Amino acid sequence: MQTIPVYLFVGFLESGKTQFVQQTLSDPRFNSGEKTLLLVFEEGIEEYDPSQFSGNNVTIEYIDDFDSLTRDKLLIMQKKYDAERVVIEFNGMLLINDLKNKLPENWGVYQCMMSVDATTFLNYNSNMRSLVVDKLTNCEMVAFNRVRRDVDDINEFHKIVRASSRRTDIIYEYTDGEVEFDEIEDPLPFDIEAEVIEIKDEDFALFYRDLIEEMKKYDGKTVKFKGIIAREDRMGKDVFVAGRHVMTCCIDDITYCGIVCDYKNTDILKSGEWLNVTGTVSIKFSRLYGRRGPVIKVKEIAKTSEPTQKVATFF
Repeated sequence: MQTIPVYLFVGFLESGKTQFVQQTLSDPRFNSGEKTLLLVFEEGIEEYDPSQFSGNNVTIEYIDDFDSLTRDKLLIMQKKYDAERVVIEFNGMLLINDLKNKLPENWGVYQCMMSVDATTFLNYNSNMRSLVVDKLTNCEMVAFNRVRRDVDDINEFHKIVRASSRRTDIIYEYTDGEVEFDEIEDPLPFDIEAEVIEIKDEDFALFYRDLIEEMKKYDGKTVKFKGIIAREDRMGKDVFVAGRHVMTCCIDDITYCGIVCDYKNTDILKSGEWLNVTGTVSIKFSRLYGRRGPVIKVKEIAKTSEPTQKVATFF
């Protein structure tokens, strides 16, 4: 089947999504006449002006009942309008993964962009953190609009975004009309060029995410960190996993984040005990990952006490 690209625009109510989509579809560089199906999952104060869309080939469908939406219904809409691509304005109170589970198999999310009202963002982050993280971890770009120079702290915005993603592009649009790309330096709290990269207890979450996202730069590096051990016979001989439980936003999303380790004396290890692990990282296939990933050739282990804060966080 023909692959249908999906362009996803996310954000909370009155965050500027409609205006963002309107501008995008009115730009001939994006919209040069392709048959486009625009799905709107949330109606705000702003309304679309189809007469301004470039290409004059956009059809709008409003989705009022998300729960009853199915893949078959989406396919019927696509075939009805012979759509070559789909643009979605998504409701910020819904989860992106729930949407992805409803998309037809031949629909692929090509790009996800988030609009943010800078005047309300911190309140959303404080009271609906899990919904904010859901959006930030899925988007390639986040645009903060209505930024007030003497009121809003873009360093705080930067910190919140980077806690969810180190790769997301950030744009600030000020109330005076100026647009600025985020260029705030985001150094790691450990020395990647050290002979032994020592990871403090409070930095494990950042280390693990950076290791997974940018594996190549750790290839051949020696690391030392404290982790809780997972060891089962089904892992195979001379293999164990060391890691930490990591919380991204709330208690419900705590996940064990482990790194595969090669070690010849696994018989002396017990699941649940805390160890200081020192070893050299190599990037190779591991059956436990089911793909290529970081594998630590252990040089030294030592039993240790659990950290003061057992669950690692990004803050």
